[in-house]
Amino acid sequence: MKNIIIIGAGFGGLRLARKLNNNVNFNITLIDRENHHQFQPLFYQVATGGLDASNISFPLRKIFQESTNVNIRIAEVQSIEEQKQIVVTNEGDFAYDYLVIATGANTNFFNNTELTAHALPMKTTAEALEIKYRLLQNFEDATNAKTAMEREQYMNICVVGGGPTGVELSGTLAEMKKHVLPKDYPEIDFDKLKIYLFEGSDTTLENMQPKSAARSMTYLKDLGVTLKTSTKVVSYDGQILTTNSGEKIVCKLVLWAAGIKGNIMQGIEEKNIARGNRIIVNNMCQVQGKNNIYAIGDVASMQTSQTPNGHPQVAPVATQQADLIAKNLIASTKRNFSIDTFEYHDKGSMATVGRNMAVVDLPFGNISLGGILAWFIWMGLHLMLILGVKNKLFIFFNWLYSYLTYDQSLRLVFKKRK
Repeated sequence: MKNIIIIGAGFGGLRLARKLNNNVNFNITLIDRENHHQFQPLFYQVATGGLDASNISFPLRKIFQESTNVNIRIAEVQSIEEQKQIVVTNEGDFAYDYLVIATGANTNFFNNTELTAHALPMKTTAEALEIKYRLLQNFEDATNAKTAMEREQYMNICVVGGGPTGVELSGTLAEMKKHVLPKDYPEIDFDKLKIYLFEGSDTTLENMQPKSAARSMTYLKDLGVTLKTSTKVVSYDGQILTTNSGEKIVCKLVLWAAGIKGNIMQGIEEKNIARGNRIIVNNMCQVQGKNNIYAIGDVASMQTSQTPNGHPQVAPVATQQADLIAKNLIASTKRNFSIDTFEYHDKGSMATVGRNMAVVDLPFGNISLGGILAWFIWMGLHLMLILGVKNKLFIFFNWLYSYLTYDQSLRLVFKKRK
């Protein structure tokens, strides 16, 4: 049996482990810092109290309860020692014949230490929960403000980044402002609550079709979000946010969704690291110059004439690359085999802004859908992708409840008393 180590249980790493599950030719070790798979597209709903964290998380050991060849190890990878063919972790060393790096990406603050210290990222379930707690505490503090000037800092919420995460987060906050928060905090005048969305380019969702991008901006404005396109945030000290135009906004809460960078551990040669802290791979997902080390998903950069900066950092790329590696590894166990190369099949893209408001780009004919039809497509696809029947049911009933009542029921903060 060949020893395969997969680092990361995101969309790509988990897909590969499941594809090789119970294959007698391979012994799989799946290493991750968490004991569960996290469904990142719905982090924003956890952050705004729409879903419970357990609804979008699934225990790794439960997934592989019936497995004969997949071993789960919860550990922090520290480095790769290529010559010895081992992965060094805080829980010991693991030897490999094949190594697959599927560590995904983390928040990119672009080396701005001030933003790193004070803005809130949302790349893990724990960070989504932290945003929810800070958001709710923000309004509790607003109720205790003594003066209008003091309260103003709690009544400005700034979201940085106009991609899907920023758009979805801003839209949900705007709907909370309209339907939920005035009931919870009747002593606060929520007409004074301002939700800002900052985007460095001239449009939100710039990677989608122009019609979809324009629709998203219209939806956001209809919901009352203050759009600041062609604007970059240059500093935030925990009290005042400053833009590249010199504008200053007093605020206590800045939510960062402006960029990502690959999670790379020690042992990856500098020459193999591309823009965005991504590992350069060939068309078989092998790290350049390495026959037995692969990288897939957000951390990988497969540079072609069509994708000079690598493929989009989205889940379908990771899962399709995992499928390719699984197919090639299985083929290699046979006497006469051929190796396939990667070709990305675009499944389209989508984002939701609010109730009955979403945009969907179909992968054929440059078709852009919007409104309630796109919203139902968005919900249906996400329900299909969630792991576990129980999770699907909980999410569906949460969405149904929210749709019928205009409310979310998970505005809870748990604190350990000192």
